[in-house]
Amino acid sequence: MIVELREYVAERGELLVGQVRKLRETSSDRVREAVTESAENLKSLKSPVRMIARSGVKLTAVSQSAVQNLIELQSEVITATLTDVALRLERATRAASIVDLVRDQIELTPATRARIVEDANRAVTIFKDAGRGFRGVATHAYESIVEKNAKETIEKVAKPVRRKAAKRATRKAPVRARKVA
Repeated sequence: MIVELREYVAERGELLVGQVRKLRETSSDRVREAVTESAENLKSLKSPVRMIARSGVKLTAVSQSAVQNLIELQSEVITATLTDVALRLERATRAASIVDLVRDQIELTPATRARIVEDANRAVTIFKDAGRGFRGVATHAYESIVEKNAKETIEKVAKPVRRKAAKRATRKAPVRARKVA
């Protein structure tokens, strides 16, 4: 009985060792596949990161250009305003009467209004150009990232996936009743 028990334990032990070996081999394969897939995913992040960095540089350039133009416009506005105020003061000092003073100031009003409208239009143009620049950079970055991801997705979907054929249950033939004679 002890010999039979030992043989039984030895047989079961061999089966168990075989199952452990199989489990170890398949689990290492699965780990390799997961690590490989993770590495590929990390590699695929390089391009979007570079695109975002380049887009950041482009956005900085657009905003720097817009701020530069606004500062130049502000400088010109202040200079023109100071020149206009000086002209008004000079005319005020030359006026012989209150009527001449009011008439001179009214004569200068259309020029002042035109200058203010022109300056406002230039500011709007600067903001429009900056907006177009921002939109262009954002559109380019979005299209680059989305199109690349779409292409990769299409390639993955287009690849045939190898799958093991599922085992189908076989149906037993119906048992026919025997004739009893």
